Amino acid sequence: MYKTIKTDITDKIMTITLNRPDRLNAYTELMGDEIIAALDYADENDEVRVVIMTGEGKGFCAGADLDKDASIFQSDIPIEDYRDGGGLVSLRIYELKKPIIAAINGPAVGVGITMTLPMDIRIASDNAKMGFVFARRGIAQEACSGWFLPRVVGISKAMEWVSTGRVFPAVEAKEHGLVSRVVPAEELIPTARKLAAEIAENTSAMSVALNRQLMYRMLGADHPMESHKVESKYIYWTGRNADVKEGVNAFLEKRKPEFTLKVSSDMPDFFPWWEKREFDQ
Repeated sequence: MYKTIKTDITDKIMTITLNRPDRLNAYTELMGDEIIAALDYADENDEVRVVIMTGEGKGFCAGADLDKDASIFQSDIPIEDYRDGGGLVSLRIYELKKPIIAAINGPAVGVGITMTLPMDIRIASDNAKMGFVFARRGIAQEACSGWFLPRVVGISKAMEWVSTGRVFPAVEAKEHGLVSRVVPAEELIPTARKLAAEIAENTSAMSVALNRQLMYRMLGADHPMESHKVESKYIYWTGRNADVKEGVNAFLEKRKPEFTLKVSSDMPDFFPWWEKREFDQ
């Protein structure tokens, strides 16, 4: 089905594997299109509760494929119409209703690391290296990293990494919050799958979807009242639906819950709330 990625769905976990190992999974326009298509499928399929993204072979993603020359960064499209492909991938990840985990199994530079910034959890193997190398290539940063990176690691560290363009080890990434865990290479996928299974087996897909969008959208809010207004509608709506009853009963009966609400069809009528005028009041 795909030429540059592989997908697998097992135990409600979709694994997207970047699959150009001979090029350290270097990013191409086709890869971006295929990632977006796979994420579209994940959102539409209620059997997918969590997404994991990783790379085939020794690398996660070596950034844009520079096999030719600098023409890769040139376009004949008018500047007012041009849209960065990596940015379109990041925006699609941002819009996801499913949580997504980056399992960074080796070098991740350029778009190879910026595409992970809108992912919810980043885990790295102990042999992984990252780099925001744009200034060393004479190109600007991309994939919405100007918005995400300072929010993930703070403006000072973001400026250091982007301005120097240096490649740094996973332990430095963890020290500054770019990744939450660093594990031995052989434990990377098992660790990611264990975390994904904890989500898939114990939580309401609806609750996760609503909370994911709440927190990302509130990153730009100018007052806690904005969060309060949305949370109030969330509480009111979820309190009248089946998952809250099941969640409470499962807790009282000391068993795993069997949630039934589907994000493909059961989202509240006020979602996406950021597009509704009622929240401007």
